[in-house]
Amino acid sequence: MAHDSHQQAIRAAAARLGRRRFLTVTGAAAALAFTTNLPSAQAAQVSSQSLTDNPFTLGVASGDPLPDSVVLWTRLAPRPYEPGNGLPEEGTVTVDWEVARDEHFKRIARRGRAGAHAEFNHALHVDVKGLEADRVYWYRFRAGKWISPVGRTRTAPSTGARIHDLRFGLVSCQAYHDGYYTALAHLANEDLDAVFHVGDYHYEYAVNATGGARNYSDRRLPAVFNTETLTLQDYRLRYALYKSDEDLQAAHAAFPWYVTWDDHETENNYADDVDENNSPPEEFLVRRAAAYRAYWENMPLRMPQQPEGPDMRLYRRYHYGRLAQFDILDTRQYRSNQAYGDGWQYPGPDSEDPARTLTGAAQERWLLDGFHRSTATWNVLPQQVTFSQRKNTTDARSKLSMDSWDGYPASRDRILAGVEQAGVENFVVLTGDVHVHYAFDIKKDFNKPDSRTLGVEFVGTSISSGKDGADKPANWSTYMAANPHMKFYNGRRGYVTVTLDEQHARADYKTVSAVTTPGAPLTIAASFVSEAGNPGLHSA
Repeated sequence: MAHDSHQQAIRAAAARLGRRRFLTVTGAAAALAFTTNLPSAQAAQVSSQSLTDNPFTLGVASGDPLPDSVVLWTRLAPRPYEPGNGLPEEGTVTVDWEVARDEHFKRIARRGRAGAHAEFNHALHVDVKGLEADRVYWYRFRAGKWISPVGRTRTAPSTGARIHDLRFGLVSCQAYHDGYYTALAHLANEDLDAVFHVGDYHYEYAVNATGGARNYSDRRLPAVFNTETLTLQDYRLRYALYKSDEDLQAAHAAFPWYVTWDDHETENNYADDVDENNSPPEEFLVRRAAAYRAYWENMPLRMPQQPEGPDMRLYRRYHYGRLAQFDILDTRQYRSNQAYGDGWQYPGPDSEDPARTLTGAAQERWLLDGFHRSTATWNVLPQQVTFSQRKNTTDARSKLSMDSWDGYPASRDRILAGVEQAGVENFVVLTGDVHVHYAFDIKKDFNKPDSRTLGVEFVGTSISSGKDGADKPANWSTYMAANPHMKFYNGRRGYVTVTLDEQHARADYKTVSAVTTPGAPLTIAASFVSEAGNPGLHSA
């Protein structure tokens, strides 16, 4: 790209950023990061017949189901551990897709053709429309002589439909270098309508040749992974590493996923345009643009979620008939910087400033308006960081996590006030981030145990992050005593399955005994229910 083109791209990006201090960033990296870089209508065609190696090494996925449509995803990568996937740097590969009413593809519901563009790292996002509500479909892709693995998906029920129940999985935090995705292998065998992934799909940290805690003895990973992700190429390669895992592929192929990010998809504990090391915002935003673009390329998301430079509208709303409304949040992109330097700190005027926000003003208005308009039995909030108060001592004044909602109490109070004002009786928060299982009653005033219970929070542990963990971490007794609204705490790896019906919300907390070695069995560590119209957790 010529120098003038670079400058034009940078000036256009600066105009879009508006409120940000976008100063002087030059070079091809910035131009790539901040331009939309859409495929050209005149892009050269790359013959799918020229594919000599299997291009479907990263599996298939589906996501964001509606009553009449679902997004299908794959990424062509015959050599996934190489920049460019082993495909030409320019051009489009034509891929055929099919959606069937049966797993043998004898009754085809929809079929079509799409282009896997080099500009999108040969990723495909096919928004299949005209499907029937609340039914299972199977799908696959074909490129040349190669046929992808078969995926199974399911559309949402019709708006206003009465459905008996809904069952979904809650997953998060899958650091490749911390262990195997055994929990996802078990998840793939569940009977679920959908999966909610609430963040840390990948980590920016280096992965060494032996796969970190996986400690491979029969293979070596390329040196391209043994570095922190900074550039678009770095992020694309990191997704390729993670998505090459067979257990992750199986879980994606089994159910449609709703995804949202937390911090590690970009960089640890970042807040809006402030990174962990307080780099100049104009530098970090280039990295953020690369991370957001790679995220969209590798997730089953629709075109409205495609980022523009360092901005991406990820919060969105879905309905399952009259039973549930899901308001999926983004608590990273718009938040105020963490108070008192982040970490666990004593709360004070800075953290309790009413102007501080975890969601940003626009997302907060969108959420509260959604509460008022909701007619669903259950209002569910899939989001990232711990919502309920979490003290780490039994002292009257205790440190709190400045990265969680405890660091933004005014923001949390506005959400809970919105729940009350809208008359939401059945409020459920879904959380990840902390690599442990928690179950909370959400209190109107967390400092008063007798305060009204406004909802419940199910916090799911990590898939692998934190390595094997323990049923009772060292701080278990302290946390349980310091937080009477905390009903459960377990530090193993695993996931949660949640079942909703007209009478109850039920959470089954599932764990595996180890992730540093493969093949561990699955255990139900605990189960809790909350009654519709009478929020509060009880052992099932």
